[in-house]
Amino acid sequence: MKVIGIISTATLSLLLGMAAPAHAQQEQQDEKKGHHEQQQSQHEQSKTAPQHAQQQQRQDQSNRQEHAQQQQRQDQSNRQEHAQRQERQDQNNRQERVQQQRGNERAQRSPERQRVERSAWKEHRSQRWDSDHRDWQQRGGYHGYRVPDDRYRGYFGPDHGFRIGGLPFLVVGGYPRFQYNGYWISAVDPWPEYWGDNWYDNDDVYVAYVDNGYYMYNRRYPSSGVAISISF
Repeated sequence: MKVIGIISTATLSLLLGMAAPAHAQQEQQDEKKGHHEQQQSQHEQSKTAPQHAQQQQRQDQSNRQEHAQQQQRQDQSNRQEHAQRQERQDQNNRQERVQQQRGNERAQRSPERQRVERSAWKEHRSQRWDSDHRDWQQRGGYHGYRVPDDRYRGYFGPDHGFRIGGLPFLVVGGYPRFQYNGYWISAVDPWPEYWGDNWYDNDDVYVAYVDNGYYMYNRRYPSSGVAISISF
């Protein structure tokens, strides 16, 4: 029995001695494998890190550009809105000044002056505009003074309305004549009967060069152009 026990003990020791190196070898292999996997992971990370950095850089640049564009659009919108408000304010101020000036001009006109103006315009009121009116072609063409282009753009045309009442006024050869921005304007046509009695005081008119001749238009009735002559 002692022999069997000794043999069993020796056998167990031998087996343990053989298992220990195998276990150690397995641990070394596992350690090497883990180290290799760690190195491989670090290598993969080192390869993807620059790509990620480039992507992040592109994203940051795109965000900055988008923000700059949004800010630029907002600034442009603010400037346009400010310019429009300023333009409306300037226009209102101009209208107030014009109305005040017109009121002062009317107040300064003597009763005699008003009577002369009323009589002169009344005498040249048309009875039937369609038959009484003649354009410059029917009159043989316009041969009066031609306003220089730069001054025409600055004072004449549909964008430059004014009122006759209060302007320097004369009656020459029975025809009413008034002065506008240094030019004397004479009506050679009767004015339409459907214009109001005091249109020269109440309505805005403008002078335009149409079909080789000058005409005066009432903004209330822009389809009717009264033939006029201009002198300087």
